[in-house]
Amino acid sequence: MPEVDRAAASRAAVSARRARAAVKEAVRSGTRSALEVAETAWDDPGSPESGLRVRELLQALRGLGPARASSVLDELGIAEVKRLGGLGARQRVRLREYLRARGSGGFRGRLVVLAGPTAVGKGTVSSYIREHYPEVLLSVSATTRAPRPGEIEGVHYFFVDDDTFDGMIDRGEFLEWATVHNQSRYGTPRPPVEATLSSGRSVLLEIDLQGARQVRAAMPDAVLVFLLPPSWDELVRRLVGRGTESSAEQARRLETAQVELEAQGEFDVHIVNDDVRRAAREVVDLLAVPGGAPRP
Repeated sequence: MPEVDRAAASRAAVSARRARAAVKEAVRSGTRSALEVAETAWDDPGSPESGLRVRELLQALRGLGPARASSVLDELGIAEVKRLGGLGARQRVRLREYLRARGSGGFRGRLVVLAGPTAVGKGTVSSYIREHYPEVLLSVSATTRAPRPGEIEGVHYFFVDDDTFDGMIDRGEFLEWATVHNQSRYGTPRPPVEATLSSGRSVLLEIDLQGARQVRAAMPDAVLVFLLPPSWDELVRRLVGRGTESSAEQARRLETAQVELEAQGEFDVHIVNDDVRRAAREVVDLLAVPGGAPRP
């Protein structure tokens, strides 16, 4: 290619990238809808909209990070590299329906279940999310144990007596429940979770493996996330470093952790908890929470 042609091609490529970036910014700022951008792409094959990757359009939407955008592409049967102008007729129909439903608020929220082996840091990650992402709704469990110092009714747990807990079981009001350490019972009340999902908001549920399996049976569309330690040695260090259990209890919990780690294949997403902030961000991306930027 002659030098002059190369220069012209380079200028054209830069101009096209800038035009696509302007389209994404318009969607991100809300001055254009994603559906309008898609319709423009399909009406005008030579437009900047037509050359925009579907993944880039999705990620321009509020609350859709890379992980959630990839999940949506899988659900729609669209490859990561596909551009709007290159979609087939059926893919266009699916994407149009998705964007139309999202724009009308017709989406049901997503239930994300966070589980993992003992001492992996589930509580630390969920606490970070509660503090830095106030828009995330964390499901509140019911328990028959007494409140600990600093725990607030309705924030940390719903504290109920055994008779009340039994009644909730009989009425089918739990997504999952279990007896922990042969003592107190814990359960996730189903009505508030269902009501929140129906309103279009997503819910984060932090529970153990047994509970995660029950939720999968009760709500097959829930996203199960398995939190992994960076290594086995680090898991041991965290458990021993807590200093809250006797040596015998530590040994028992480590044996349990080995069994729990073998269950990771049952989960949809694996997140390594080597950095609490990053791990929390990945969980929030899965929730697709609007305006999900952390507070400073």
